[in-house]
Amino acid sequence: ALATPGVLEGITLAPMDGDAATPPLEPHHVRVATRAVGVNFQDVLVALGLVQLPEGVDRLGGEGAGVVVEVGSDVTDLAPGDRVMGLIAGSMASPVLTDHRIVAKVPDGWSWDRAAATPLAYLTAWYGLVEVARLQPGERVLVHAAAGGVGMAAVHLAHWIGAEVYATAHPSKWDAVAALGVPREQIASSREVDFARGFPAGTRVDVVLNSLTGDFIDASLDLLVDGGRFVEVGKTDVRDPAQVAAAHRGVRYTQFDVWKLTDEVPAELHRMLASIVDLLERGELAHLPLRSWPIHRAGEAFRLMSQARHVGKLALTRPGFDPDGTVLVTGGTGTLGGLVARRLVTHHGVRHLLLTSRRGIDAPGAPELVASLEALGADVTVAACDAADRAALEALVAAVPADRPLRGVVHTAGVVDDGLVSLLTPERLDGVLGPKAVGAWNLHEVTRDLDLTAFVLFSSASGVSGAGGQGNYAAANVFLDTLAAHRRAGGLPAVSLAWGQWAETSGATGGMDDLDHDRLRRAGFIPLETDDALALFDAALWRSDALLVPIHVDLPSLRAVARYGPMPAVWQRMAGNPALLATAGTVGGRPRIDRAELTRRLDEAGDGAGERLRVLVDVLQVEVAAVLGYARPELVDTDSAFKDLGFDSLTAVELRNRLNVLTGLRLPATLAFDHPTVAQLAREIEHRLALVEPAEPAA
Repeated sequence: ALATPGVLEGITLAPMDGDAATPPLEPHHVRVATRAVGVNFQDVLVALGLVQLPEGVDRLGGEGAGVVVEVGSDVTDLAPGDRVMGLIAGSMASPVLTDHRIVAKVPDGWSWDRAAATPLAYLTAWYGLVEVARLQPGERVLVHAAAGGVGMAAVHLAHWIGAEVYATAHPSKWDAVAALGVPREQIASSREVDFARGFPAGTRVDVVLNSLTGDFIDASLDLLVDGGRFVEVGKTDVRDPAQVAAAHRGVRYTQFDVWKLTDEVPAELHRMLASIVDLLERGELAHLPLRSWPIHRAGEAFRLMSQARHVGKLALTRPGFDPDGTVLVTGGTGTLGGLVARRLVTHHGVRHLLLTSRRGIDAPGAPELVASLEALGADVTVAACDAADRAALEALVAAVPADRPLRGVVHTAGVVDDGLVSLLTPERLDGVLGPKAVGAWNLHEVTRDLDLTAFVLFSSASGVSGAGGQGNYAAANVFLDTLAAHRRAGGLPAVSLAWGQWAETSGATGGMDDLDHDRLRRAGFIPLETDDALALFDAALWRSDALLVPIHVDLPSLRAVARYGPMPAVWQRMAGNPALLATAGTVGGRPRIDRAELTRRLDEAGDGAGERLRVLVDVLQVEVAAVLGYARPELVDTDSAFKDLGFDSLTAVELRNRLNVLTGLRLPATLAFDHPTVAQLAREIEHRLALVEPAEPAA
């Protein structure tokens, strides 16, 4: 949802209500629970208010991947449980309907984000080069914006066809284009209208695949041979085919929109998508570079795309637990395991729980825990299984019913056996490493080919910073942290939570007395209250990090301790760098303000134009820094042109949108170009505000 239309930071997750969540299923439809979404330039344009969503679509997203949960009466090639990828209007919602003819099954081994980010780029490039231009071996093709998703897909397809590729891209991305096999002398700047000067003298091409606008189109048309083909994939500068042909030696101009093709030729799109997937699987085409974010951080991905700072494709993934699947909680009858199990039911909608511990249902409190969970509506199975026993774990996972497959793992099991390194025997090492580290590895291996949505490891801050007398325990936890990174690198879900101490007494902390607790508090570490800890557990599921450290740090106490001697580097850095703790809503330590605060500051400045301008300049520096991603507002030179600071048309629109919200004015989209420095823009806003402010009443 767009909480603040026109501002990328206004993109938020919002629940679908009523019939919007489950619209009726037409005979040719499939209902898909989306797991990942490809980000496209149209999504950014919609978020900035520059274009409208296609007719009949009320949510962002045009491509994605997920699990089929329901099929229409005419659908025979797909069934519930199939993993699919393709064109899915409104794919940032879940579940969502789409035509079964414009999706394909996801090949084994493809991650969700990889599958979600493939269809639209390759379908656009394929339709443009293969179906429209009929590009032939030996012909020359010019691909604009060749470092983007469609551009890279087009380069791969042109090489597969046997054509010679010329390309444009931002100079900072030329290495990425060259890595696709385009010769350096055939790469030019997409920021210079006379880009053709970068090509060998006399260069002419047979086909142009275009996504640029304005004079770039005319310069590209001039490069075409007589009767060449100009294929327009953009939507913001469409030309008349007859006029193009008359002015440019019979050039055939074609513009298309893939989304219109979903209604016109869905079967043809299905054929094309199947061919693309087959070529990718056989290695004749290459996957595009990919960067992913959790879907709740969509604004970050949109900003990166709006500034054209990315290479290849961007994707958003939907984290969390699948309510229809089973979640396995190791140590599930223990204190922390029981708390997590309740949280899964009450806050994540999980209905099927598999709780394991060494003693199973005979563990103290296990029957009462099961009864309380069942009272909340959960179906609970308790099993006596040590995750360190590979055979027992395999049998347990194999027995999970097919109608509620294993979809999540939370590994809370662990044993503490403190002692100095010199006193650690092999048995004491095994006793700690087995339940935590070996158990985690077994869980990874036994489940890595399953369709898990979450894999959460309960680690400890002792591994991040070290802890006296816990060499075996720290080592086990570092293994968990590394395993999470290993899984992430392989496209599998994982997060390791290196917990600080919980206030709730557990098996790991039951041996601590009041002196131990007081020592930790004096050192700056305050036990996490249960509600706070569980809220951090929830928040961690939405992060893209493999390792997080949920811990309550009292900075004044930590800094006091740091003055008296060395401490682990992670805490020393925190104690010595208060800037690391900048609050949310700030840019480099300076706060972003709202309209009321701006009005208050301007009122305090009085009638003095100089003081009012100073207030506006300060505010503009913060907003410009936020849009451009500067670390500190002070880096924004108030007399430098916005173009030199890094603005383009989209970032200028976003700045305008922010200032509309902040000032209450209706500012033009050309604001940053009409008043091209912070100082000039401040004067313009001061002038406009003065025009709308009420005059002083007559005496």
